[in-house]
Amino acid sequence: MRLLFKYVALIIIALFSLTSAATPTPATALEVNHLLKFIATTDCQYERNSDKHTGKEAAEHIKKKYDYFKDKIVSAEDFIELGATKSAVTGSKYRVHCPGVAVQDSDQWLLAELKKVRK
Repeated sequence: MRLLFKYVALIIIALFSLTSAATPTPATALEVNHLLKFIATTDCQYERNSDKHTGKEAAEHIKKKYDYFKDKIVSAEDFIELGATKSAVTGSKYRVHCPGVAVQDSDQWLLAELKKVRK
């Protein structure tokens, strides 16, 4: 009886761990893809760890982070927070340098774009 109880407990734990992983909804995936395209096609420069990158380079890097954190992302805001806000290594904020505009934090820049998309 004890052995049966242990097996049942292990099965319940395994099932719970499978269902606890987040999965982006189709709507979230569309928003994230829009934001990645927005980054990739921008004329702004993306600053990571004091180095400036093109939008295309930034999007490639952030896409890798998205793929890594995908099981924790439920919303576009999660994507921004986990993958497009700061360096996972140094903790330095990503900054965006756009011509004729004050430098801004990446999260604020992306949240403003997300707000436009959702209107």
